[in-house]
Amino acid sequence: MQIEQHGVDVIPEAERTSRPRDIVSFLIGSNLALGVVVFGWLPVSFGLGFWASASAMVLGTLIGTLLVAPLALVSLRTATNLSTSSGAQFGVRGRLLGSALGLLLSLGYTALTLWVGGDAMVGSLARLFGLPDSAASYALVYAVLAVCTAVCAVYGYRLLLRLSRVLAIGMTALLVVGLAAYAPQFTTQAPTGTSYLLGDFLPTWLLAVVAAGLSGPMAFITLLGDYTRYMSPTRHSARRVYLTTCGGLVAGLLIPQLFGTFTAVAVDAARDYAGPLVQQAPFWFLVPLLLAASLGSVGNAGLMLYSMGLDLDAIVPRTTRTRATYGVAALATVLVYLGHFVWDAQDAMTAFVLLLTAVGTPWAVIVLIGHARCRGNYDAEALQVLNRRSVGGRYWYTAGWNARATAAWAIGSGVGLLAVDTPVYTGPLVGHLGGFDLSFLLSAAVTAAVFTAVTTGEPARPAAEPPAAGEIAAAGERSGNGEARESEGAGGAPEARGATA
Repeated sequence: MQIEQHGVDVIPEAERTSRPRDIVSFLIGSNLALGVVVFGWLPVSFGLGFWASASAMVLGTLIGTLLVAPLALVSLRTATNLSTSSGAQFGVRGRLLGSALGLLLSLGYTALTLWVGGDAMVGSLARLFGLPDSAASYALVYAVLAVCTAVCAVYGYRLLLRLSRVLAIGMTALLVVGLAAYAPQFTTQAPTGTSYLLGDFLPTWLLAVVAAGLSGPMAFITLLGDYTRYMSPTRHSARRVYLTTCGGLVAGLLIPQLFGTFTAVAVDAARDYAGPLVQQAPFWFLVPLLLAASLGSVGNAGLMLYSMGLDLDAIVPRTTRTRATYGVAALATVLVYLGHFVWDAQDAMTAFVLLLTAVGTPWAVIVLIGHARCRGNYDAEALQVLNRRSVGGRYWYTAGWNARATAAWAIGSGVGLLAVDTPVYTGPLVGHLGGFDLSFLLSAAVTAAVFTAVTTGEPARPAAEPPAAGEIAAAGERSGNGEARESEGAGGAPEARGATA
C-alpha cells in the first residue's frame, strides 16, 4: 500500500481502473457513520415526530440527488476533480470558487463527524471501562480520531476504497443490530419538551427538508469527482455511472439518517443526540456502538479530509496533497474542539448546512448547465493551466476568470442568503415568503436564469471533439504528478518533490 501520488492533475488512462460499483461502496461505506446518522436527529430536535422527520429526509434526499448526481459525469470526462473541472465554466482561476466551497463543505462535515463520533466513543468507554467524562477525555479521543483520519486520507484513494468496501458491510450489520437494540423504546412521537422550531408544522417540516434531507446530497457537490476521475469513459457509460451514483447517494444517506431518526425518538433526544444514544443503549450494544463511532468516523471523515486536501492542493499549487491534507486535518480538529466546548451544537450545525447549501447550489447549477452545453466535451490540458502555474488556454477567459459565470453565482448566492432561515440568522426575504425557507429553490432558479441570460450566444468550450484515451493519458503525463510537481529551489533549479510509502 503506497501513498497516492496524484493530486488534481489528470489521471492517466491506464490508472482509471475503478468501476461504477466502487462509487456505491464509497457512498454507502463512508456514510454509515454517526456524523451522517446525526442528521436524522435534526428534524426530531426541531420538534417533528418520526413520520414527519422521515418524510422530510426522503423528499430532500431525492430532490438533492437529482441535482447532484449528474456532477459525477463531469470528472468522468475530465479525469480530474470537480473543483478543477469547474474551470471550464468559471475560468482556470475562477474555479478557485469551487475549491473554496469544497474546502468549507468538507471542513464542516469532517468536524461534525469527529465531534459526534468522539462524543459517542467517550460515552461508550465511560460505561464500559469507567473513562472519566472530562474535558481531557474528549480532547484525547478527538485527537486520536483526527490522527487516524489524517493517515487514511494521506494514503488516498485506494486505501479509502478498500476501507469503504469493508465498512459498507460491517456498518450495515451494526446498524441492523442497533435497530434491535433500541426497538423496545421506539415511539413515533417527538421528544418530550420539544415544540416546532419555527412555530408551525409546515415551516418546520420544510426546514427539515432542506437542513436534514437536501443537505446530504449537497455535501457531495465537489466530492463526487474525487471518485469518478478514476473511472474511464471508454469502459463505463455515462448512464451507468449516473444510475449507480443516484443509488449510492440515496442508499448511503437514507440508511444512516433514518437510523438516526429511529434512535432519536427512541431515546427521547431533544437537545443532544450522542449522550442519550449511549446512555440508553443496552450494555451488550456498547461494543458495537463503540466500533460504529470509531471506524465509521474514520471512514467518513477520511474521505472528507481527502477531498479537502485536493481542494487546498488546487488553491495553492505550490503545496502537495500530503501537506495540504495534514494542514486541513489540524484545522478540522480545532473546529471539533470549538463545536464541543464553545458552540451550541444544534444551532451551529443547522446554520452551517443551510448557509453552505445557499451558496453551493448556484455553483452546482452553473457547472451542470455548462456540462450540458458542451455535451461532456472538455479540454483536459487547458483545465490544468493554473496547476502548472501557466497562463492562457481555452478556459482562460479574462485573466483566468469568467466574469459572467462568477456574477451569476454571486447573484444566485446573494438571493439564497437573503431567503435562508436558520436558528442564528433569518434572511429578509423569509417574511415575504410566508415564513418558509425557500433559499435552495430561489438560489437555483435565479442562478439558472441569470447564467442562461448572460451567456446566451456564447460558444461552448471546447468546440472540438473530446480527447481520445491516448490523449488523456498524455495529458496526465505532461501535467505532472500531483505529489511531485516541480518547485523552484534556492538556486533557481527545479527541485522535485514527492511522497513515498
